[in-house]
Amino acid sequence: MQIRIDHHTCIGSGQCVLTAPGVFTQDDDGYSELVPGGAATAARQQVQEAALSCPVQAIALGNGPPGD
Repeated sequence: MQIRIDHHTCIGSGQCVLTAPGVFTQDDDGYSELVPGGAATAARQQVQEAALSCPVQAIALGNGPPGD
């Protein structure tokens, strides 16, 4: 599964981290980023819930290889 975070759209609400902590984390400024290797082992349903929980829809999912 491919996961992309639009870093220009992200507001750092942290909903993705609360929903899928093994996949998402926050950088020093509070913005979302992927946990290294997290996308490869993530449950698709959990990642979809995290993407839906983003208040600004900064997370996009695809069927390609893992990465942002």
